[in-house]
Amino acid sequence: MTLPDKQAWLFPDWRPHPRVHACITTRVGNFSPAPWQGFNLGLNCNDDPARVGHARQQVAQQLALHRIGWLTQVHGTRVVTAGNDLPDADASLGYQPGIACAILTADCLPVLFARTDGTAVAAAHAGWRGLADGVLINTVQQLAPQGESVSAWLGPAICQTCYQVDDTVRNAFLAQHPGSASAFLDDGLGHYRLSLTHAAIQQLNALNVDVTPSHLCTSCHNDRFYSYRKEQGRTGRFASLVWLS
Repeated sequence: MTLPDKQAWLFPDWRPHPRVHACITTRVGNFSPAPWQGFNLGLNCNDDPARVGHARQQVAQQLALHRIGWLTQVHGTRVVTAGNDLPDADASLGYQPGIACAILTADCLPVLFARTDGTAVAAAHAGWRGLADGVLINTVQQLAPQGESVSAWLGPAICQTCYQVDDTVRNAFLAQHPGSASAFLDDGLGHYRLSLTHAAIQQLNALNVDVTPSHLCTSCHNDRFYSYRKEQGRTGRFASLVWLS
């Protein structure tokens, strides 16, 4: 088994400021064995912690980062400052050069943020629950408390065609975001197809955030990204990172 290098990863064509850098790792490689086949960075999917730790060190080394602010994601709305070790949170803010904000996903929507003046960045984990409860809104409010200009990039996530949900999910969204009905397509018998990307764009546009979606689906491109639904829960996690130089 060998560690991949950054040539296997995605570097978005999203540069809201020259100091802002972003990277999305992929599952491409042969470092992690089945069922995490590829390059798993998640500690919450029963992989060997030592192997995951080694993989995480490889990411920091390949990107020449001083530190990566990994989180213990809990599908909540808490926002912390990147750099502390594994706090329970689903978003982080970064102000210091070389310390990356990082989000792990396998269908949920990773959202990377930056102030367009290049003074701060952030990353948020937006599964349906966190998105409905306001994790993106909390992140923008803390990243730009004085109304600073913010740009966002929406990373690979499960697409609307691949993501079926029920009334519970739809009702949770509509209770807090009445205008989000357009993010759901009726799929019959109390089921719907949800676009996490559409729902996120609605919320961010209301906050005057400039949004660039990647339009990459984790389920459609399961050879490149991990997909919790496609792989029935037995899979790894890839990372979306943003930092300042």
